[in-house]
Amino acid sequence: MSHLLITSGPVVWLLIVFSVVSLTVTLLKIWQFWQLRDTSKSSIGEAFSNFKQNKVAQAIVLVNGQRHLRSTLIAQALQLLDSGVLSTEEAKNEILRKARFALADLAKYLRVLEVIASLAPLLGLLGTVLGMVEAFKAMEAAGSQVNPAILSGGIWMALMTTAMGVAVAIPTSIIHSWFERKIEVQAILIQDDLDRVFTIQAERKSVKPLREVAQA
Repeated sequence: MSHLLITSGPVVWLLIVFSVVSLTVTLLKIWQFWQLRDTSKSSIGEAFSNFKQNKVAQAIVLVNGQRHLRSTLIAQALQLLDSGVLSTEEAKNEILRKARFALADLAKYLRVLEVIASLAPLLGLLGTVLGMVEAFKAMEAAGSQVNPAILSGGIWMALMTTAMGVAVAIPTSIIHSWFERKIEVQAILIQDDLDRVFTIQAERKSVKPLREVAQA
């Protein structure tokens, strides 16, 4: 392997750079998701329960200050509704805007993994083609004095670039798909949370006029 690295062309070194970048992005995203791990499911459930009972302040306290994205967005939605500065529709549009930006931040650098997973096999194939060209040029130059061992060694080294490209692409593609799925799940859960917030808000608004009619 050390001989391959010493004698290899720029393709192998580029694949090594790709692997380092892929590993760096993977560790960065794992750290990001670990920091946002969901430890507040019970708090979210209690917050919705309090919100239904018109205990908005208590509901906000339960989810405010949490690190998880779901709790943060629920707290912001409740604060917007409680402030009364915006209409319900305006508050909904504003919190959806914030959710889109938060999810975009969560997806940051995933495109890098996607590009590496796509390009690594192609670069490996390019390295193999270039290596084979060099091997056959050497065979042509040797004429009738061709040494099969040297030729097979050159072909072996050429094929190694394809193997390296695939070795970089497979784990990168798997990791990229895994991160994408986690973000999709978060998006579904966030949408469900915000739908619940505004459904409860609509129920609270409809209950008030009924109480006023009953009292009259």
